[in-house]
Amino acid sequence: MMYHFTRFVIRFLFKLLARVKIVGREYVPDVPSFVAVSNHIGRIDAGLVYYLFDRRDIIMLVADKYKETAWVRWLVKAFDAIWVDRFNADLNAMREVFRRLKKGGMLVVAPEGTRSKSGALLEGRDGASYMAAKAGLPVVPVAVTGSEDNVVKERFKHFKRLDITLTVGEPFTLPPLRSGDRDAQLKQYTDEVMCRIAALLPAERHGVYADHPRLKALLAEKAA
Repeated sequence: MMYHFTRFVIRFLFKLLARVKIVGREYVPDVPSFVAVSNHIGRIDAGLVYYLFDRRDIIMLVADKYKETAWVRWLVKAFDAIWVDRFNADLNAMREVFRRLKKGGMLVVAPEGTRSKSGALLEGRDGASYMAAKAGLPVVPVAVTGSEDNVVKERFKHFKRLDITLTVGEPFTLPPLRSGDRDAQLKQYTDEVMCRIAALLPAERHGVYADHPRLKALLAEKAA
């Protein structure tokens, strides 16, 4: 009951306060479990997850630094989200993620691990690529624009609605991790994930991946 009420309120607020454009919705796979990865540019990004996906079994990770914030604790409880330590290997959180994925859940994660104040991509962390490769599930890249904290503040100050775009890309898979140099493999996988997100963003948002060879290859394929 709490979940459905909270989701209704979030969707109502987005419809009231923003024009949300969704591009590529047809790329959302028709399978029980997959991993959605996205850039992270504003505090309202988490709410957009529940606007885009109409599912009860979304697996959301929330940084444990927000445990001291009452309204975040309430939302974590309402959506049955998982607290995670972003700066250490949180094995308990990962075990819970894999348990829910096996039951058919859908994981949503921002590989950057924190908001980008500039709106341009920051370097991705390996947690998302590790979980996607370990689970062997399709990975769906999603690019977000228009939800930046400074944009939200400026628009609302002048009583203007937000213009938010969610761009969904084609699903892809990461090969299983091989024995050997896992750090190098995870770095390659994380770069793949981040370049897939970057390919859905305007050039000025490519950030640290602007000159990455894999991004250039993806953009060339897109232009062909």
